[in-house]
Amino acid sequence: MCLIITILMLALGVQNLIEGHYNMAALQLLMAAGFAFMLWRNIRITHCERTGNCSGCSLPGWLTNLFKSKEK
Repeated sequence: MCLIITILMLALGVQNLIEGHYNMAALQLLMAAGFAFMLWRNIRITHCERTGNCSGCSLPGWLTNLFKSKEK
């Protein structure tokens, strides 16, 4: 889902840049960057969980703790 939204927002952002709608293009490109980051984060976490070797993950600890789900 993140990949689809990233590609869609990226395409819309570039299209709005070409048409001269800079505010809307900036918002859409920012959204595309956010979804691309979430996609990258999910791929890295899944890779770490599958291999069992999370010492080599490229995500900083403070960033992982920021997006961690709260368990009861």
